[in-house]
Amino acid sequence: MGNFRIGWSEVNITPEKKISLVGQFAERISEYVEKPLTATAMAVSTDTEQLVMCSCDLVSVSHTLLETVREKLQNNGAGLDPMKVVLSAIHTHTGPGYAGRGNSSAKQPAGASTSFRALLESELPPDKKYVESANVSQNPDIATDDELLVFLSDRIAQCVLDAWNKRAPGGFSNAFGRAVVGMCRRACYSDGTAQMWGDTDTAVFTHLEGGNDSGIELLYVFDDKRNLTGIVANLACPAQCVQHRLFVSPDFWGEAKMLVRKHFGEHIFLLTQCSAAGDQCPVDLVRWVEPESDVNDPNLKRNNPPRRKADPSMFDLAGMRKAGKRIADEIINVYDEGLDEPQTDPVLIHQVHSMQLPLRRATLTEINQARRAVREYLRDKDGDVDFNDAAKLQVHLGILRRAELQEVLDIVDTEVHIIRLGTVAIATNPFELFLDYGNQIKARSLAEQTFLVQLANGSDGYLPTEKAEKGGHYSAFLSSGLIGHVGGDQLVRETLKNINEIFRD
Repeated sequence: MGNFRIGWSEVNITPEKKISLVGQFAERISEYVEKPLTATAMAVSTDTEQLVMCSCDLVSVSHTLLETVREKLQNNGAGLDPMKVVLSAIHTHTGPGYAGRGNSSAKQPAGASTSFRALLESELPPDKKYVESANVSQNPDIATDDELLVFLSDRIAQCVLDAWNKRAPGGFSNAFGRAVVGMCRRACYSDGTAQMWGDTDTAVFTHLEGGNDSGIELLYVFDDKRNLTGIVANLACPAQCVQHRLFVSPDFWGEAKMLVRKHFGEHIFLLTQCSAAGDQCPVDLVRWVEPESDVNDPNLKRNNPPRRKADPSMFDLAGMRKAGKRIADEIINVYDEGLDEPQTDPVLIHQVHSMQLPLRRATLTEINQARRAVREYLRDKDGDVDFNDAAKLQVHLGILRRAELQEVLDIVDTEVHIIRLGTVAIATNPFELFLDYGNQIKARSLAEQTFLVQLANGSDGYLPTEKAEKGGHYSAFLSSGLIGHVGGDQLVRETLKNINEIFRD
C-alpha cells in the first residue's frame, strides 16, 4: 500500500480503410462508421504493485495481438511491466479482424469461427475453389489483416503507456447497479437438444438453458480533489445488437459512452468490460421481435412470427440505443444516489497465473465421421464453395482441426489475472465463459464485489457448461472452443481459491 495513483487514456482504433467485419459467418464489408471504435485504459499503481486494464472495441483480443502489444511495451523506460497489462474486448461484431502473421511464437486460437474458411480450403478437391462474395483479400480499399494488426497494436500500446504515464493521486468508489441487457440465447427443446438463437414459437420449446445477470459492477474514479475522472462498467453481455450490419460500431457501449459523457462531461472516461456471458445476448428469444431488415443469418429465420409488444429488435439501431440508454441511465442513477467514500490507499495485489486446463478432445469416431461428412458434402456440392458452405460444415471442420491439435497438445496454458483492488476482486479469463461459471465465482468470492472480465489476454473460444455440451449446437460444439466443462469447473475452483487467498485476512 501507499502512493496510490490512477491514470487514464483513450485512443481511436477506427481503421481509415474499409474493413472486413468479423463475428459472423457471412462476409461483410463496412460501408460507414456509426460511431468510432476506441481503446480505453486505466492504470493504477502503488509503491509495490501495478495494473493496467485496457478495454478494446473489438470482437476479441487474440494471442497474436496480445503478444504484439506486449513486445511494443518492452523497454518502455517508464517502469511498466507488460505482464501486468490486461487487454479485453467488448465482443462487438462490427469491428475489424486482424489475424496478421505477427510473432510466430504466439499461441493461436483453435476452434474459432474465423478459421473455418482455411479449414474448408484445406479439404477442397482439385476441381473446386473458395469464392469470396465480397472480394475481401484482393481489394486495395479494404484493410488487410497484417495492416490492421500493426495499426491496432500500435494504438493499443500507445493507449496503455499513455494511461501509465498520466498516473496521479486519486481514488475510487465501487458500486453496484442493474440494467436488463443480457439474456440467455440458447433455447432448449423436449428432445433434449438446444440451439443458439433457437425458435421458441414451437410446441417443442421447453425453456431457456440458462439465466441472466442484470447486475452492473461499477468503479467511479476520482482525482485527489474528488472530481470524477472516469468509470469502469462491467456487464454480463457481449456488445452484439447490430452484429449483422454493414457499419463500424462499438454497439451499445458506444451509445452508453455518448450518454454518460453528455451527463458528466466529454472529459470522462468509460472503460467497459464483458463479464461471463458466453451464452448471453441482448435479444429476448421469448418475446421475439423481427429485425427491421434481413440479417442474412439462417439461425434467425422465423416463419410468420406474431407481432409482440416488447423491446425493439435488438438486431437494429433502435434496440442498440435502448440497451445503451439503460446502461447509461443506471450508471448516472447510481452516482446520483450517492457513493461510498473513495478508497485512496487501497491494497493492490496483482497475480498472473498460468492455469493448466485440459483440452476438450475429439474421439476417433467423431473424427472419422467428420472427415467422411466433409468429403461427401464437397463431392456432392455443385460448383464452388463460399462462406455458406463453411457455416454448414463448421462442426465437422472444427473436429478435424481439433484432431490435429490434440496430437501435439493435451493441456492449454491459460493466462488468468487475479487482482485485489481494495475491497474489489478482479478475475480475467480468455473465454466466452458461460454465465453459470461466473455466477459460481461471484457467489463464493470473499470480496465485497467481484469483477469478472472474459475475452481477456487471449481468445480461446466458448467455454460451455456440461448441460450445454449435451444440448449441442453452436457455442457448445467441440469446434466452438478449446476447453470443455471439465476445464470450466477447474477454472472456477482455481479462480475462487486464488481470489479467496488474497481476501482471507
